[in-house]
Amino acid sequence: MNLQKLSPWNWFKSENADTPTPPSSVEPRRSELSPFMGMHQELDRWMDSVMRQFGMPSLESRVGDLPGLLQPRLDIAEHDSEYVISVEVPGVEEKDLSISLDDHRLVIEGEKRQESHSKDNKLHRIERSYGRFQRVLDLPGDAKAEDIKASFKNGILTIRVPRSEQAKAARREIPIQ
Repeated sequence: MNLQKLSPWNWFKSENADTPTPPSSVEPRRSELSPFMGMHQELDRWMDSVMRQFGMPSLESRVGDLPGLLQPRLDIAEHDSEYVISVEVPGVEEKDLSISLDDHRLVIEGEKRQESHSKDNKLHRIERSYGRFQRVLDLPGDAKAEDIKASFKNGILTIRVPRSEQAKAARREIPIQ
């Protein structure tokens, strides 16, 4: 099930277009177990597509190539006068964030930097991810791109996108009879 279809506006159509679906690298084997291998391969393909829909890396990814793990999570709220986008970026400093407008696409970029460790520290386990990230959001038609404002506090980037008055005037309630 594609969860993107449940939202009234597809904010992520450009972001998903930039990440093509990789072809399956598993070749079918011709043996007496081929029906079971076929089921196994189909299950792998299905799990990869489910994981990609939720922004997780596919099973075929290598450890050094996991952009989905660093992709910040966000919430989009719609109000009468504005859209509010809250992006969760813990451990990222404000100076390492940038927001730009490319045509009618909002581009949020940043970098989570690794803390420097001295040679005396012996790390036993590293679970945190570091590196660059990017989110691309397609703005709805009623967004006033020239009036977008952003603020940053406690690891949350809040972007306010005002809505045009024309869109509100064009909206009307339809009575149920």
